[in-house]
Amino acid sequence: MVSYDESCSKRQRLLVVANRLPVSAKRTGENSWSLEMSPGGLVSGLLGVAAEFETKWVGWPGVDVYDVVGKNALSKSLADMKCIPVFLEEVFDQYYNGYCNGILWPILHHMGLPQEDHNDTNKTYQTQYDAYKKANRKFLDVIIENYEEGDIVWIHDYHLLFLPQYLKEYNNKIKIGWFLHSPFPSSEVFKTLPSRSELLRSVLTADLLGFHTYDFASHFVRTCTRILGVEGTHEGIVDHGKVTRVAVFPIGIDPNRFIKACELPEVRQQMTELKKRFAGKRVILGVDRLDMIKGIPQKFLGFEKFLEENMDWRDKVVLVQIAVPTRNNVPEYQKLKSQVHGLAGRINGRFGSVSSLPIHHLDCSVDFNFLCALYAIADVMLVTSLRDGMNLVSYEFIACQEAKKGVLVLSEFAGAAQSLGAGAILVNPWDVTEVSSAIKEALNMPAEERDERHRLNFQYVKTHSAKKWGDDFISELHDTFTESDMKIKKIPVGLPQQDVIQRYSKSNNRLLILGFFGTLTEPMNNQNEELDLKLNPELKGTLKALCNDPKTTVVVLSRSGKNILDKIFGEYNIWLAAENGMFLRDTTGEWVTNIPENMNLDWVDGTKMLSLGEHKQETCYNTYGQDQFLMHQLMLFEETILLKSMRWVRLRYKYTSFEGVAVGRIWEEIVRKKSMTTPVDYVFCSGYFLEKDEDIYTFFKPEVVSSKLSHETRSKSSASNHSIKKKNLLSNVLDLKKGNYFSVAIGQAHTKARHVVDSSHDVVDLLHKLAVADTTTSDSFSESEDYQTRNANADWKPWINYVKIRELAVGDTEPVDI
Repeated sequence: MVSYDESCSKRQRLLVVANRLPVSAKRTGENSWSLEMSPGGLVSGLLGVAAEFETKWVGWPGVDVYDVVGKNALSKSLADMKCIPVFLEEVFDQYYNGYCNGILWPILHHMGLPQEDHNDTNKTYQTQYDAYKKANRKFLDVIIENYEEGDIVWIHDYHLLFLPQYLKEYNNKIKIGWFLHSPFPSSEVFKTLPSRSELLRSVLTADLLGFHTYDFASHFVRTCTRILGVEGTHEGIVDHGKVTRVAVFPIGIDPNRFIKACELPEVRQQMTELKKRFAGKRVILGVDRLDMIKGIPQKFLGFEKFLEENMDWRDKVVLVQIAVPTRNNVPEYQKLKSQVHGLAGRINGRFGSVSSLPIHHLDCSVDFNFLCALYAIADVMLVTSLRDGMNLVSYEFIACQEAKKGVLVLSEFAGAAQSLGAGAILVNPWDVTEVSSAIKEALNMPAEERDERHRLNFQYVKTHSAKKWGDDFISELHDTFTESDMKIKKIPVGLPQQDVIQRYSKSNNRLLILGFFGTLTEPMNNQNEELDLKLNPELKGTLKALCNDPKTTVVVLSRSGKNILDKIFGEYNIWLAAENGMFLRDTTGEWVTNIPENMNLDWVDGTKMLSLGEHKQETCYNTYGQDQFLMHQLMLFEETILLKSMRWVRLRYKYTSFEGVAVGRIWEEIVRKKSMTTPVDYVFCSGYFLEKDEDIYTFFKPEVVSSKLSHETRSKSSASNHSIKKKNLLSNVLDLKKGNYFSVAIGQAHTKARHVVDSSHDVVDLLHKLAVADTTTSDSFSESEDYQTRNANADWKPWINYVKIRELAVGDTEPVDI
């Protein structure tokens, strides 16, 4: 992280922009104010970066101030706390209570678009939308007044979706990060929002977009691709060459604040009093805002079901529910309050007595020390959120449970479920029976299991603190911004098919390196389609012709297992690399392990116990939908990087690209097994690879190949003279000085490859033509047959005839499967 402006040798400034300043302000006189900094939240998250940067906060002060004297006095007082106020005045109600909380908030929490009140012509979708844009403009004006060249701007949450665009219009060189603290819904929900495209395009002008979980980030990317038609990649969103990085940053808490609080004498005294108050009973704790998404009615219904089915527990357990009031003037929240009170009364009436009530419900907030005491004495924490961005209450509970090691029952719809799932009991809060069963399991859990579950979650809470969250985001923002210009300039060009074919026909020793998934399989119509791992039938004869050509060596790289590749390619004279290059098979069908020497694989054993799915030797885990927590627990291993798809989770060694290493070792094996003396003078490499594995495209670049070979050689032997001999051997059998190297990515505008094609159809087209290149002259290809995307009406008969001729020439008499 760079925290100093090199031009003037001072700390770089960070402007943290949020709807609300982390300050409570109270007017004490005409020109005087009392201010108190709010702990937790963003304040904790920026503890680390605040030491590295000169941090200033920009936001609404939480109070309406209309007189100039009051504004000036408050601004001056806030300046001492490094805060800059934005006075929203007349737009506040329709901006905040209207568009933010009345429209965006329900959409983001999967509650759908609220019905517009046609009787209130003063508060429509359009008036609220206009107020929202005006409020964002007010934030812009304040930032411009205080902006200095080189400042980083970090914008928070859905209240300020237009601000990134406004800032880029003012100065497109500003470093802008944006983080969403709420969930992001599926595209089916978000597309119901009026002005959806304008909001998405605005936020995409930021350089880095952050989300709590992989699901939220995935929903966002898909929403952008479906509504805007932009390209979604492994990095984020690409639109006309502009890359917007999308990344996941699970927020945490300041765990030491809670751990130390539990050691305070006053907190220990409160713990003693609470234990006496609930002597002889097990305590289930709930701490929530009184909000529709928190699932308090579902919690009470699950607890009622538990009491119904477990008579022996009725006098031995108590549910303490803290329901912090919020938005008391909104009718929907008033109805929720009445519903919760009604349920609590009914349950207490059914199962309580004069001296004992099963539910203790408090409609109030509690002070920090008392909250820590409640966390510490609770046996079970019950979180039944219907939809939550993260839910840090679960983190706070774990931090305070170092002594008791209670059990966390956590809704699978809370973002925290993807971080704390390894140690929690996950439940569907809508399933009353499941909640009841989870309560019973938690109360009856053996001490050994409680200890292990707590250990896993406590480790996560300690290491993934709010400080780490802030540090990670700012570090990623800096890296993203410094690389963005280079990325825009390095957009690959279309494939010069005529040149590829002519150079192929004139070469004497060729190497074709092909991916399998999305390259040789049937083409994917969309990113979510389930792809059957079968060879594209149009390639069957063509691939045989290429593999049987004595001048051509074909290599297939895949993340699939050895058995799958053997089944598909067993009849071909082909080299195979299975499980992302971890295993290598030559043309004789013999598999060898391809793990680089000196690689620390101690973490592999540690991952086995976390998976209920299939464990492959390359650490690829299936049944991702069943094990939501697995992905986040795997992140604890420092030697690894986690990669994710909709149907698989892959753990990759942090310091190595297996595909890059595989190519180097395959190259060595090809040279050795073939006793190669004629230099390879043509290399074609194409695939649909993850961004982290795209080193494969640069391996054979003429300008770097010698250094690559040198590195591979050094890693293979400690004997320097042996390494020199091997390096010379490999160098002597590779001659790409004539530019006969073509790297081709499929459907990815931002890639390390030199060229890009639209789909696997284009690769199939080219392979057909390469297969017959030696039986035709270069003049056989007209200019109109240069690189173009194959369409449904393309006439393939001439090329199939050429392939059949080629099959006869190499002795393959099997008919082409069209």
